Amino acid sequence: MSRELYVRLDEKRVVADCKAADVGISTIEAIPTGGVRLVLNSGLGAHQMRQKYKSHLIEEAVTRERIRPRKPGW
Repeated sequence: MSRELYVRLDEKRVVADCKAADVGISTIEAIPTGGVRLVLNSGLGAHQMRQKYKSHLIEEAVTRERIRPRKPGW
């Protein structure tokens, strides 16, 4: 089971919900079209949040923003 979820909610709400459920977040990043990419620390946590966000999950292909710069900084 994947620890990665794409959710149609704002980052603050997702972080608050994960904290309330005592689920650790590995990575969270905004998606250009709205919503967040959420990677959780455990598969069990991902399962819990997948159940909670069942109606808010993004199922279609998602284009993420480029994180690394095209040229090195040196």
